[in-house]
Amino acid sequence: MKKIELTLACGDYEIVRPLKEGIVRPDGIDLVVLTGMDSTTRHWRFLRNGDFDMSETSASSYVVARDYGYPITALPVFLHRRFRHGFVYVNTSKGIETPTDLVGRKVGIKSFLVTAGHWMRGILEHEYGVPHKSIDWYAELDEDVDFEPPADLKLTRLPDDKSVERMLAEGELDAVIHSSLIKPILEKDPRVARLFPDYKAEEQRYYAKTGIFPIMHVLGLRNEVVEKYPWVPVNMFKAFDEARKIAMKRMENPRIVPLAWYREAWEEQEAILGPDPWEYGLTERNRHTLETLAGYSYEQGLIRKPASLDELFVEVSQGRKRGDEFRI
Repeated sequence: MKKIELTLACGDYEIVRPLKEGIVRPDGIDLVVLTGMDSTTRHWRFLRNGDFDMSETSASSYVVARDYGYPITALPVFLHRRFRHGFVYVNTSKGIETPTDLVGRKVGIKSFLVTAGHWMRGILEHEYGVPHKSIDWYAELDEDVDFEPPADLKLTRLPDDKSVERMLAEGELDAVIHSSLIKPILEKDPRVARLFPDYKAEEQRYYAKTGIFPIMHVLGLRNEVVEKYPWVPVNMFKAFDEARKIAMKRMENPRIVPLAWYREAWEEQEAILGPDPWEYGLTERNRHTLETLAGYSYEQGLIRKPASLDELFVEVSQGRKRGDEFRI
């Protein structure tokens, strides 16, 4: 039987490894899996150029892209989640000791729509009383999606020769909210520290209060694919979910990871986040998380009307009680 060939761009994660290696094969589809790009390049190429049939992409950029009519939709597949408190960095000479000390400060970001920064802006505003409009924002990159910033948003686009990491270390910026561990932290530069020294405890408190394990990325599809092959979303969702379950089962074994206390970390995660924190689909927990994310987009003036999850995500239901057990 002839299968259709589709391209999938995503990170090189354990939870997609069964798809990449062909252990899981989506019914009727030959996948060309591309994992050689960093996130910002992949998101740009999918959202701007439509280079791939399917792509892991920035959740916050996707919400804005849909509001601006981009010809894409998304599967409720979430390949990347991360708590964000540990990625707020401050210059140690600026006297910033609490979140409210950020009010009126110069804060660097990679770009305004990066999901890591988007989550942290909302968290700072709602959990710590730091309005996002009280900060002077400095973005290093252009955006995945062209959008019209609100008139009262203080946003400066940096020239090519400027790096928010270097500007932070040298004192040109007071703080940086980043998606990754920055070089000054990795190099133990005394000029840079985390805003939340015990960020893990802060993230656990946040989860205990909100029930949110932040979703960073969704799985985007070009509308052209869905229109031509309406069966693809369900088949791909099933394949992603099967790959995730295989990966999670494999990761239970501490022998595969060169960490002395890996199993203890696994058990700690389960005790705090529950047995399936990486679940896919529009479950109750995922709806709460995504509605919070999309709510921040509207609140921050990035989209022009509130976003509906049922419009943002393609339907992957096969009907009640169908598909759970194979029958001829």
